[in-house]
Amino acid sequence: MLNLAVLLSGTGRTLDNFHEYIEQKGLTAHIRLVVADVENALGLTKARRYGYPAFFARNNADINAILANYPIDLICLAGYLPLYQPPAILAKRVINIHPSLIPAFCGPGFYGHHVHEAVRARGCLVSGCTVHFADDRYDHGPIICQKAVSLADHDDADAIAAKVFTAECLAYPEAINRVAALGVDYFWERCRQ
Repeated sequence: MLNLAVLLSGTGRTLDNFHEYIEQKGLTAHIRLVVADVENALGLTKARRYGYPAFFARNNADINAILANYPIDLICLAGYLPLYQPPAILAKRVINIHPSLIPAFCGPGFYGHHVHEAVRARGCLVSGCTVHFADDRYDHGPIICQKAVSLADHDDADAIAAKVFTAECLAYPEAINRVAALGVDYFWERCRQ
């Protein structure tokens, strides 16, 4: 079982998904704590309701000071918007979910609805999500899992967002389970080839 720290900035929809998977024994992990960079983030309220230690932290240093008190195997970015810089011991153990099929529609400025609006403006017929290891650049580290969704000509950004979020709810737990089964190093070494 992997010990997870979940970092978020907003409503905690991904936290809800993780919690549901854990309750159904579909996720090979335990959530040890939740940290938000927004003091009144709904995700913190949900974390407390689920019984997870929940903290507000303004910056990387504050987050890392909190994490030092917990046994953590993976840090899961779950709608966490700032570029996170982990402590050296966890540098290759941060994973993120992005609402596009990387390398499309990713990098600085491409998050949330901005991605879906760009996908719609380009007339894409397929979109999806990518779970990847995070490094010191936005949406850059080794890919763990991707899920594609078909788009209809009439889909607006909201419809695309809904389809992609449904895929995210499957992809993120699958990615965590893949890391639990294969180990962190497998993904970093696979991308060196």
